[in-house]
Amino acid sequence: MKTVGIDIGGTKIAGVLLGADDSVIREDRVPTPANDPEAIIEAVVHLVEDLRAGEELLAVGVAAAGFINASQSEVMYSPNLNWRNEPLKAKLESRLGLPVFIENDANAAGWAEHRFGAAKGISNMMMITIGTGVGGAIVTDGRLFRGGFGIGAELGHWRFVPNGKPCGCGQRGCLEQYASGTALLNNAKDLVNSGVEKAKRLLELSGGAENLDGQMIFEAIQENDPAALELLEELGTNIGIAIASMVAILDPEVAVIGGGVSLLGDRLLQPIRRAYLEHLPAKGFRPEISIVAALLTNEAGAIGAADLARAHSSSK
Repeated sequence: MKTVGIDIGGTKIAGVLLGADDSVIREDRVPTPANDPEAIIEAVVHLVEDLRAGEELLAVGVAAAGFINASQSEVMYSPNLNWRNEPLKAKLESRLGLPVFIENDANAAGWAEHRFGAAKGISNMMMITIGTGVGGAIVTDGRLFRGGFGIGAELGHWRFVPNGKPCGCGQRGCLEQYASGTALLNNAKDLVNSGVEKAKRLLELSGGAENLDGQMIFEAIQENDPAALELLEELGTNIGIAIASMVAILDPEVAVIGGGVSLLGDRLLQPIRRAYLEHLPAKGFRPEISIVAALLTNEAGAIGAADLARAHSSSK
């Protein structure tokens, strides 16, 4: 039967209607009213109703950024959506009259890549999503790893630099502060503010650090601007070092790189792969994993949520 998958992000809510044959029948997206939790519920309900029009649904899967509890009923903490112990499952089920299953957004995206994308057919994989923050997903023996309390695989909050940059989670030195799109933007702004000659192109594109945004950095990278490429090299190196350490613990067969920054393709993957090999423990005495770009980019979270909702419903 068909399921709907919803991916609630900080700026947009994306949705898909997934067929029994795994095809995406419909898709849509609406802006996220991020500062109003009740308005988010309303937006999700309307999006599901539009996607399900004329169709019989088995269930709805919802991917959300934040800590999801072990019973997959509450968003315990979501810094960007103003949710604290939000009973999202109960609220949506009461409005939709359908079973609803909640999952972390990076977990849902990782599951989609495992089932349909870059890691299809691979039983053990990890995914790092690089966007505003850094998310993670782990699949072991074909099963999504969630941990004892439901909030495992928060790879972006692995302590990358002891006593390093402060993080929104309350700690310091998390990988997110050195390997996210936000980190890339902050480093670029610092470079422009420094007034050095090599920041000339970034200054031309922005008119000043206060105006600089991700699209301008992307444009400079596409132009092979040396400063922009240097910043990307640093970000990729940090990710590669982190993957090398994570591989020693998780032993995956493949690492999938997703999120908006992954759209830079080999320009990002090359420094990641290089740093991974340079920092791999017991290099030469263990298999070397593949590091690949995600195939399902903007729709991954919604597709994964829809497929997980079907799996949960079928197991009951």
